[in-house]
Amino acid sequence: MGSTTVSQEVAEQSAVGEVMVRSLIRSQLRLALVVTAGFVAALLICWMAVRWVPAFAEWRILGIPAPWLMLGAGVYPIIGASAWLYVRAATRNEDRYRGLVDCK
Repeated sequence: MGSTTVSQEVAEQSAVGEVMVRSLIRSQLRLALVVTAGFVAALLICWMAVRWVPAFAEWRILGIPAPWLMLGAGVYPIIGASAWLYVRAATRNEDRYRGLVDCK
């Protein structure tokens, strides 16, 4: 019996290969859920500031109500940061997976 590498196990879709692929999928799903939860929490904080801080509702920046600016334009940096964090962590997950698969 010859020894097989992990990359051969994945390519042949053996039990070991399936475990490795499922592990990658689980880690990517977990990452997506964590980033989504953080994004939703940030949006809820913005909403709560608009809803429950009466003084904030009265502020104006360049004649535009501050809540409009925060909910209209302030959300985009949160979206960008969430996307950047997700891509960075997903790439790290895939690099770890590739490192495991390429081991002999």
